[in-house]
Amino acid sequence: MEEKLLEVRHLKKYFHTPAGLLHAVDDVDFSIPKGKTMGVVGESGCGKSTLGRSLLCLEPPTAGEILFEGKNIAALSKREMKKVRPKIQMVFQDPYSSLNGRMTVRQLIAEPLLVNKICKNRAEVDKKVDEMMETVGLARRLDMAYPHELDGGRRQRIGIARALILNPEFVVCDEPVSALDVSIQAQILNLLMDLQESMNLTYMFITHDLSVVRHISNEIMVMYLGKCVERAEAKEIFRNPVHPYTKALLAAIPIPSIESCHKKRELLQGEVTSPVNPKPGCRFAVRCPFATDECRKGDIPLREVAPGHFAACCRAEEI
Repeated sequence: MEEKLLEVRHLKKYFHTPAGLLHAVDDVDFSIPKGKTMGVVGESGCGKSTLGRSLLCLEPPTAGEILFEGKNIAALSKREMKKVRPKIQMVFQDPYSSLNGRMTVRQLIAEPLLVNKICKNRAEVDKKVDEMMETVGLARRLDMAYPHELDGGRRQRIGIARALILNPEFVVCDEPVSALDVSIQAQILNLLMDLQESMNLTYMFITHDLSVVRHISNEIMVMYLGKCVERAEAKEIFRNPVHPYTKALLAAIPIPSIESCHKKRELLQGEVTSPVNPKPGCRFAVRCPFATDECRKGDIPLREVAPGHFAACCRAEEI
């Protein structure tokens, strides 16, 4: 049995707004084995990034447990959390706004070491920075450059270097390739996968690009308006999607084939439900062609429809 590095139980994150309570993440459960990657996909605004930030307690959870190495880090004080932070890091979505434009590449990569007082002296800091720059593919000639002088791929490599220089065990990658060209995306993805193998890293990979998540993930979780609607191994999700929303997402993937132009696509109809004070029932019901009165009566729990395959749909076996 695989060792669980991270286990999340009934995680909730709500925000108070003038219109009411916004349910950004609502009762989410999952676990990630050590050395594996959990892909999280869904439309913009479904709660993917909030989930990632909540796992690192950058956004304190409203309720639920986040068990990292068996310890509930959601209940830790700031002083206790400071000891855990080097083990859990994040690669942010925008490689430019996440970097301090007044600091050089060397200063940016060295900052986590200095903040956490990892090294004994400056020579040790410089040695670790040099090693990390080589690891992530940053040329030594760039160490005195500033972020605005670099392209998006190099900026993202700085973000990866900052996250990994503390030798973490768990890394949240929040759409780390969405702002990059396709050729650069491939380089960054291959770098992340190589680093995972060499450093035995565990990832949560957040993205809206299904072709990317298929390439890097062991397991995929599909989110819709704060809820997990389907979760299974990556191959199983693509081979046998059971939730109507997952099927619609997969149908939207462009296929570079003339024959595919004549295929009938599953188009979603209706307006997206507001995540503020949501009504009981399946939040996808207003857009689902298979919805019945049962779907609107109460929240649909995530249940196992096949071994290791979970879906929050009361008609999963029928459709």
